[in-house]
Amino acid sequence: MAIQKILLAVGPNDKDRVDELAETVTDIAGPTGAEVIVAHVFTEDEYENVVDRLEFTSVAEANPDEVADRHTTVRELEKVFDGADIDVSIRGSVGNHGEQIVDLAEETDADLVVVGGRKRSPTGKAVFGSVAQEVMLNAPCPVTFVRGGE
Repeated sequence: MAIQKILLAVGPNDKDRVDELAETVTDIAGPTGAEVIVAHVFTEDEYENVVDRLEFTSVAEANPDEVADRHTTVRELEKVFDGADIDVSIRGSVGNHGEQIVDLAEETDADLVVVGGRKRSPTGKAVFGSVAQEVMLNAPCPVTFVRGGE
């Protein structure tokens, strides 16, 4: 199956993994010409804080896609993909991270989901982070887990 759409899910802890995430997705999307959808999922509290910090008029006036598009991590990734001549779009969502990523994968007809995570202790390696694990178990397509270089 050819990969035509990649959903790259990023969150508040991915700013330290931007290079690894960008490299992984570029390696996959570049040769195949796949479209990349960068999705930032916010919890309700994260969303309210970001909307306030970005000086939107109010939470009600803010659009999750627009809020995501103005997020630093998303902008860095967008710049990398634009530079690599990869079609990129931005999606934002508010709610439980894992559930929203799975929902976005379904809504966008993603052929692959890419999520990041951190290095774990030997016992922690048996279980990925709860978000990554939830996505891996419930996504409608294959999932690639990218561990950051920290």
